[in-house]
Amino acid sequence: MQSVSDLLKKFDPVKDKYISREFQSYGIYLSEELNDYKHKSLYIKLAKTTHRSILEKALSYVKDAKTYSSNKGALFMWKLKQLKDESKARK
Repeated sequence: MQSVSDLLKKFDPVKDKYISREFQSYGIYLSEELNDYKHKSLYIKLAKTTHRSILEKALSYVKDAKTYSSNKGALFMWKLKQLKDESKARK
């Protein structure tokens, strides 16, 4: 997880003028890592509403997947749902 100071160092006001919150930056980061820039608003919403540790675990799973699916976004969403269900079952 990145600290706020790291994000502010990388912030470019010309390029990132519509990104004003940390969760927006993290949502864009997710969309870039998953090569799914078309659904960036979905990832921004997930970054806002979902606990960061669950998102990190799902992203790590996709990065470490041996199959290298052409649709990393679908694999990410599948793993995210699985992790959320496990979290609910524990409670």
